[in-house]
Amino acid sequence: MHASDGHRPKRSLGQNFLVDPNLQRKIVEAARAGPDDEVLEIGPGRGALTRHLVDHVGHLVLVELDDDLARSLKSEFGERSGVDVIHGDALQAPWRDRVRRPERLIVVGNIPYNITTPILFTLLERPRPAHMLLMVQEEVAGRLAAQPGTREYGALTVGVRALAEVHRLFRVGRSAFRPVPRVDSAVVRIRPFRPEPLGPAEEARLRRLVRAAFQWRRKQLSGILRNHPDLRLPPDRVEEVASELGIDLGDRPERLSPGLFVALSRRLLA
Repeated sequence: MHASDGHRPKRSLGQNFLVDPNLQRKIVEAARAGPDDEVLEIGPGRGALTRHLVDHVGHLVLVELDDDLARSLKSEFGERSGVDVIHGDALQAPWRDRVRRPERLIVVGNIPYNITTPILFTLLERPRPAHMLLMVQEEVAGRLAAQPGTREYGALTVGVRALAEVHRLFRVGRSAFRPVPRVDSAVVRIRPFRPEPLGPAEEARLRRLVRAAFQWRRKQLSGILRNHPDLRLPPDRVEEVASELGIDLGDRPERLSPGLFVALSRRLLA
């Protein structure tokens, strides 16, 4: 028995532990990590995935917020060569400092539902990992993989897919967890584009446009671009750029692909 087996899950931390060994192996196999790779595991919890990874990768960094679980992970894995255990919040912990080549890092994690979006955008900060294999709420997976014009398509979709490709791999039913959550999950692979398509200033402008657009997602693009307090763009310029890009200003934001959002931000906000 592992020291963490008696741990009582904390609802405040969104703790639901994956107990299905077949799914544990399937997730680790999908990570495609080998002896030459560095892997970051976010929220290893009781170490279910960690035990499949630890003897098969070159360097493993574990980030765990829970006091008891971090202590247990250090006890079980802390003395192993090539393993770093960080007791802290993945949103703030200096895990990039523990990695030799952040741009080649593989990230694995069962992401707590209540902080999924901030963790995604923290992971997409520069320098970006090679790829991420993340288990998220099924609804979030649907939003990440959504196509323009659908109900699920929104700011999260554009914000991630302007920087990375997203593949929804497989569903994980709620019965695979203890305690059993109220929702199902899915595993997604997020692979940042190489070379990076946008510079830091361009990314900031894109975030500004996307945030404004989806704050007013029920309005037409013409009204958003001209009247949103974060934009207030000249009508003549809006019409000129929309015509050049083939954008119908009568459309709502969810009709625009991530690529069109990028083009629009480059032309209007530069």
